Amino acid sequence: METFITFPDEGGPFPTIFFFMDAPGKREELHDMARRIATTGYYVMLPNLYYRTKEHFELDFETGNNWDEMFELMSSIGNRMIVRDALAMIQVAESDTNADTEKVGCIGYCMSGPFALSVAAAYPERVKAAASIYGVRLVIDSSDSPHLGFNQTNGEIYIACAEFDDYVPPEMVTKVSEELSNSSANGRVELYRGVHHGFAFPDRGNTYNKEAAERHWERVHALFDRNLK
Repeated sequence: METFITFPDEGGPFPTIFFFMDAPGKREELHDMARRIATTGYYVMLPNLYYRTKEHFELDFETGNNWDEMFELMSSIGNRMIVRDALAMIQVAESDTNADTEKVGCIGYCMSGPFALSVAAAYPERVKAAASIYGVRLVIDSSDSPHLGFNQTNGEIYIACAEFDDYVPPEMVTKVSEELSNSSANGRVELYRGVHHGFAFPDRGNTYNKEAAERHWERVHALFDRNLK
């Protein structure tokens, strides 16, 4: 599982952050986002989640000619697979003196929003914070639906949703808010009004919203600092 790892040069060991990619693949845009987290004092791991079938994949945003391949790859993985992958990531980090694996955070965007929440529920003694940023399929009719793990999660949960999102309709935002409120988990759902799915990605063109993106960074940094430092 090819993984991009970044952390500061001095001052370790650092709390570990699992940065799970969105559907368009592990790319330099995400590397930069991982670096932004790492520079504040974290050991960040960004794996290629498609490694089972594809050594490397990046969506061609300009032409969209590999859009169908992206959806095929996306459908080939799921919550349980990523939970197993996270265990391997913990084991690798444990072998690196720069990483502190007693305090782990997770963040996922779009496709991987549910992955971050599922990993937090699967390893409650390790994962102290988890963020889902416009994550999809958070409440579904499945035994591995992320909302079913809220009561098993010890870490703080932050779920950011876009007001206009074809992948996460308003009723799902309402439902996940209710499920989180009714659980024993410590967390909240925040609706970002006036923005669209993908608002945090600077290379996403018309959907990028700088004000909302910076607010999401403020929330994410505060979440990790509060729980991991």
